Amino acid sequence: MKGRTDLSIIFMGTPDFAVGILDTIFQNKFSIKAVVTSPDKPAGRGLQLNESAVKKYAQDHHLKILQPEKLKDESFLNELQLLNADLFVVVAFRMLPEQVWSMPRLGTINVHASLLPQYRGAAPINWAIINGEKTTGVTTFFIEKEIDTGKIIDQSTIEIGKDENVGSLYQRLMDLGAQTMLTTLDKINIGAIEPISQDELINTELKAASKIYKEDCKISWDTNVTNAHNFVRGLSPYPAAWTILQNKSSRETKQFKIFSGEITNIPIVNRNDLKDDNLGILIPCNDFYYAVQELQQEGKRRMHFKEFLAGNKIEHWELFI
Repeated sequence: MKGRTDLSIIFMGTPDFAVGILDTIFQNKFSIKAVVTSPDKPAGRGLQLNESAVKKYAQDHHLKILQPEKLKDESFLNELQLLNADLFVVVAFRMLPEQVWSMPRLGTINVHASLLPQYRGAAPINWAIINGEKTTGVTTFFIEKEIDTGKIIDQSTIEIGKDENVGSLYQRLMDLGAQTMLTTLDKINIGAIEPISQDELINTELKAASKIYKEDCKISWDTNVTNAHNFVRGLSPYPAAWTILQNKSSRETKQFKIFSGEITNIPIVNRNDLKDDNLGILIPCNDFYYAVQELQQEGKRRMHFKEFLAGNKIEHWELFI
C-alpha cells in the first residue's frame, strides 16, 4: 500500500457527526490540505458568533480552514484549485455545485447514514427508527448531480436496538462511518475500489428520509402503540415528538414534548382520558396504552413522569385532538 500521506484530501463538513470522521482521517495520517465548513453564525441571546463543530476541531489541530458564504464564489473555487487535492471528502455539508465536486482528480466522496439507495435525504437516522427498521448502516459513495444517488464504494451494517433512540444510534453510526470511511480511503489510495451503481441495488420500493420540521413531530395517537413508540424514539432527543394536552377544568392547552416511553398491552378504557401507572403516564393509542416516561411541558424543564405526577394530577388532563 502507498503511504496514506500520498493521498491529499480536502474535508467538507459542519456538525459533530462529521468531526468523528475528520478525526479518524487526521489520526491516520492522511494529508488534509484544508477543511471547508459553514460560516460562523450569530446564536443565543447575545448573538455571539457560533463556530461549527468541524471548525473548532480544525482550529485545535491547526488545519487550514475555508468558510465560503457561496460555494460558487470565484475566489473560493480558485483557492480549491490551487490546493490541488486528490480527493474531496464530504460529511454532513451543503449541496455542492458541480464546479466543486467534479474538481479533484479522484472525485468527491460522501458518507451517508443509511444503506443506500434506501433513505436518501436529510434525516436517514430518524426515519429508519420511525419506520421500525431493525437494521441500518452507513454508505460511502461518489457524489453526482442528484443527491445521494452516486456509485457506492463501501457499506457497513448495524442493528437497531428495539428501544434505541436517535441519540444513541447517531453516535454508533458516527463511529461506524469513521471506520468505513477509513476503509474506503485506503482502497482509493491503492486503486482497489469497484463502485456499484445504486440502480443495481433497487429491488424494492425506496423509502425517503426527507428533512423533518416541527409540524412533522406531532404525534398522531390514532395509530398502534408500536408505531407511537417508534415515532417517539425516532425523534429523541431532538427535535422531539410532541402532543397537546388540555386541562379539563380550565380548558387551557399545553404542548408536551415526549422523549421516551414504553409499549404496553393495557387495554384502552377511554380514547381521550389519560391514566397514571407504574410504567408511566398512559396515553391511549388505537390498540393499547403508550406509557410516557420522560416529558417536558412547554416552559418547563425535561423530567421523569414521576416528578411530573408529584405536582400534577393526571385525571385533570386529557388529549387535545
